[in-house]
Amino acid sequence: MGAKSDSKLGHISKRLETIPRSGIREIFDMARGIPDLVHLELGEPDFPMPDHITEAAIQALRNGFTKYTPNAGIEELREAISEKLKRENEIEAEPNGEILVTAGSMEALSMSILSTVNEGDEVVIPDPGYVSYVAQVLFAGGIPVPVPLMEDDDFRLTVENLQTVVTTKTRLLMMNYPSNPTGATSRQEDLKEIADFVTDRNILVLSDEPYERFIYPGGRHHSIAALPRMLERTITVFSFSKTYAMTGMRVGYAVSGKELIRQMTKLQEHYVACVNSVAQKAAIAALRGPQTCVDDMLREYTRRRDVVLDGLSRIQMMTCRKPAGAFYAFPNISKSGQDSRTFVRNLLKEAKVATVPGVAFGKLGEGHIRLSFATSTENIKEALKRMGEYCAKTFPKRTKD
Repeated sequence: MGAKSDSKLGHISKRLETIPRSGIREIFDMARGIPDLVHLELGEPDFPMPDHITEAAIQALRNGFTKYTPNAGIEELREAISEKLKRENEIEAEPNGEILVTAGSMEALSMSILSTVNEGDEVVIPDPGYVSYVAQVLFAGGIPVPVPLMEDDDFRLTVENLQTVVTTKTRLLMMNYPSNPTGATSRQEDLKEIADFVTDRNILVLSDEPYERFIYPGGRHHSIAALPRMLERTITVFSFSKTYAMTGMRVGYAVSGKELIRQMTKLQEHYVACVNSVAQKAAIAALRGPQTCVDDMLREYTRRRDVVLDGLSRIQMMTCRKPAGAFYAFPNISKSGQDSRTFVRNLLKEAKVATVPGVAFGKLGEGHIRLSFATSTENIKEALKRMGEYCAKTFPKRTKD
């Protein structure tokens, strides 16, 4: 009989002691077992994976395509990615040498940071920003430095913001557009100024773009790597998870100059060897097959966004910027007088609606909550009804302001 594991023996890495747990998963775990709960906390498409992608995966299994693939991904997929980048992102990337297929965009982020950040390097991350950025930087031995993104300025990242936090120790700037959690999108004029700023200071850019296809009417997605001389200075991360409802397939990719991709591929060899072979075949079908599935999802997300904004506008103690992309709303709940964790926990307990506290996304996320509208319109309407009733009952004076 083996000895029992005991963390007191000191067998747990000190590095892990510095890694915070995801605030999203904390709420997800708290919500387990609560009957009649409406989930607005997880950012996972509720659509099924499109049929033509499913069929490609099934065919790959039937053909016995279940062996190791090249570390960088099968060539046909890299070629399809290269075509897509040129067509949709205005990025010219060679399939052999400038593209790495990864186990989801999360692994692409890990490979990017581990390949570029040394112990003690400063990494500028958006605040509010995605919950895993801090953890990934810490795991690489870097120092996360939040750059403030202000609600009054539509959560824009500008050179003026960067000048307040960049130092001689800054190694990497992380960007995320469309943004999780705010739904903000990039502006071409801002990206041009940021490109000049980082070039002058020899700072690398890690641009996380998993929601690139979910831009609402009147907007457009811009990739900083498409600007002159920025491909080699930028690692751009994309994902199949959100665009094609392929979250469980775990396929993403990173795009950069040849030397960075070569080093990242070497690192991937020792982490996962290669991405799931069947999932890679499915990803080819996603890129080269019909795109009506994505268009249909975007139209539905647009309708849902409007339902969310209408419902929130009826809760007078809340205000909310109009999301320009992704599928999240980030309403301001500061009039409640409660911090975001308290508000979310009480909302979960009293109204049976699961959301995410804004502080999980950084200090400047405090005073907000994140709502995912990657769920049915019926669920969204029910959640907003419960939220409105809860706020009217709990904060009667504030809801009449």
